Amino acid sequence: MRASVRVVSLAAASAFLAAGCSHFTPDRAISSSVAPAPAIPWTPPPEGRAPQTPESEKKVDIPEQYTKPGTTLSLPQLVDVGLRNNPRTREAWYFARAAAAQVGVKRAQYFPVAEIDGSITREKTSFTTGGPPTSFTETTYGPTAALSWLLFDFGGRTADVAEAQAALFAADWGHSAAIQDVVLTIAQAYYGYLNAKALVVAREVNLEEAKQNLEAAEARHRAGVATIADVLQAKTVVSQVQLNLQDAQGQVHVIRGALATAVGVPATIPVDVGELPEDLPLDRVSQSVDELINRAMTERPDLAAARFEAQAAHEHIQSVRSDGLPKLLAAGTVSRTYYSRPVGLPSTDDYSGTILFRIPVFQGGDTVYSTKKAQEEAKQAGATAERTADQVVLEVWTSYYDVQTASQRVRTSRDLLASASQSADVAQGRYREGVGSILDLLTAQALLADARAQEVEARSLWFLSMAELAHATGALLPRAAEIMNPAKKESGGAP
Repeated sequence: MRASVRVVSLAAASAFLAAGCSHFTPDRAISSSVAPAPAIPWTPPPEGRAPQTPESEKKVDIPEQYTKPGTTLSLPQLVDVGLRNNPRTREAWYFARAAAAQVGVKRAQYFPVAEIDGSITREKTSFTTGGPPTSFTETTYGPTAALSWLLFDFGGRTADVAEAQAALFAADWGHSAAIQDVVLTIAQAYYGYLNAKALVVAREVNLEEAKQNLEAAEARHRAGVATIADVLQAKTVVSQVQLNLQDAQGQVHVIRGALATAVGVPATIPVDVGELPEDLPLDRVSQSVDELINRAMTERPDLAAARFEAQAAHEHIQSVRSDGLPKLLAAGTVSRTYYSRPVGLPSTDDYSGTILFRIPVFQGGDTVYSTKKAQEEAKQAGATAERTADQVVLEVWTSYYDVQTASQRVRTSRDLLASASQSADVAQGRYREGVGSILDLLTAQALLADARAQEVEARSLWFLSMAELAHATGALLPRAAEIMNPAKKESGGAP
């Protein structure tokens, strides 16, 4: 019976081992974790599906008065909502807070490290003295306090703190840069939305005029002074203008969703704005490009962040170099040991103090290469800061002349609109009087429609160029809002 049991047990153990080996085969483990073939998408198990954000964390911070029906929001109000809800600002803020905590971590190296330990030991000892073996059991327990302190390290701690402080300043400037980028993104979406709405209004006027032209062609046809071709051409234009209007109306909804997303709220939340202002202070920029560049060199947050990152990289050199230099440390311990009965020994106290002078002798070249690596990274960070400065100059230069061009384009587009409007009026009058052709009329109306669209686009581009110039010079709220929204305030509450 014992033999059979052993056989069964051996067979079961063999089967278990075989199953375990097959389960832990690398190929099988990999195949069960990925898609079966390159052309087949992976089917995730329940635990492998993308985690969902808890509903409690999906909070949208919008003042109640901003969501009332019929409310139109100004750019400062949209920026207010965006800075509360856009995740980019939160990401940069948390990064800066982590950098601030890292400064505390590095400063902690200046303080001694103290700890208290407790231990209990039970020990059994056996020995012989020529007769029967003798043994006894002893239990000891007690606390131990230890203190260690780095007294001197050739500037390593100082460099660590300086590096962390520079990294903190870079993170703080990075947070400001994130805010500035969010402001620009919202401004771009805001003026894009205003442009889309103004284009709808312009195309509605185009449609009304096209319908008037169709009525004139039908009236002349009924009077027998125009052919059916005039009517058909006018109908074609009406249909084309209707299609253009429908496209513009569809774009309004699309761009409104983009504006809501830029603000940091779902596209389903109603966000509406006023109208694209017509009165523009085209001579708003009074400073020279050199003055704006000088201001950007001191106020651009991304440039300041790059310079502090270069400073942190430079401080890191000394931090790494100090790892290969001698260190002076102090250490001490205090302990008390208690003995259990039946031994009955009195407790004992132990004290120790040490001054340690640690001299690295050989580390396989680790410190040498780490220092060289830190030096090259510092040079790289310095080059990055220089490249950022060059990019800042270019952005200010480009934005400045974009504003000049946009201002001139507004003036020219308005002249074009005035002349096109006069030409269309003349062509319409000539056609109604029977001395002009339908082709002349439709051509003039097409030029007028194009002039309206160009005038709307010129106004929106002027605002966009002002927003980009504010961003390029490093302007933050409220000055940026004043530059980017210089016209009258829309309704909807105080900004």
